[in-house]
Amino acid sequence: MIRSFRKATGLPPHAYLRQLRVERARELLFRRMPLAEVALAAGFADQAHFTRTFKQITGTTPGRYRLDMAA
Repeated sequence: MIRSFRKATGLPPHAYLRQLRVERARELLFRRMPLAEVALAAGFADQAHFTRTFKQITGTTPGRYRLDMAA
């Protein structure tokens, strides 16, 4: 099943889920929600987990991303 999923999406299931969560978090950051609320709403265990994963995928922290969006 994992091979089929990877073939269809280009990513293994866990990586795909992380991508989806970060995309959802980006949308929520536009709404100016507190970072802890964004983390929980996007499906992360806590704000630290969210920040770490967001930075791994985007190369920047959620706070910096929000500031850059506003500029």
